Amino acid sequence: MTAMLPALTGSNVIYGMGMLEMGMTMSYEQLLIDQEIVRMIRRILQGIAVNKETIALDVIKKVGPAGNYLGERHTLKYMRQELSTTRLFNRKMRDNWERSGGKDIAAVAREEALEILRTYQPTPLPEEVRKKIRAIVEEGEAEAAEKERRKDG
Repeated sequence: MTAMLPALTGSNVIYGMGMLEMGMTMSYEQLLIDQEIVRMIRRILQGIAVNKETIALDVIKKVGPAGNYLGERHTLKYMRQELSTTRLFNRKMRDNWERSGGKDIAAVAREEALEILRTYQPTPLPEEVRKKIRAIVEEGEAEAAEKERRKDG
């Protein structure tokens, strides 16, 4: 919940992702759980569009106060885009969750982290970006070497 506060202020940095023990320990599992939380926060910050199309007065008039909106195309269309989804948090009923293994979020996050570590293939940086980074590093190394020479000399 503390991640929501800086997000609501408009901050573009949420600190502490994956950290345990006041930042003394980094956890891949916690990083993935925190990523899910940030994804949910971003969805909340998008807000809900309220306009003629989303209000759908014509659907409300057609279905009425005691009707079933779940059968309406409009509901299906907007429900899909408004629905908050997650890969790690399990929203199944308990019996379904137990039948599918009954793993808690830490176990699910651990499996996901191991899979990422096993299969991740980084996209190489474009050559011009690599050259620019190399130039920055070389410039820094030259400055450090110059400072060292001045100190010794």
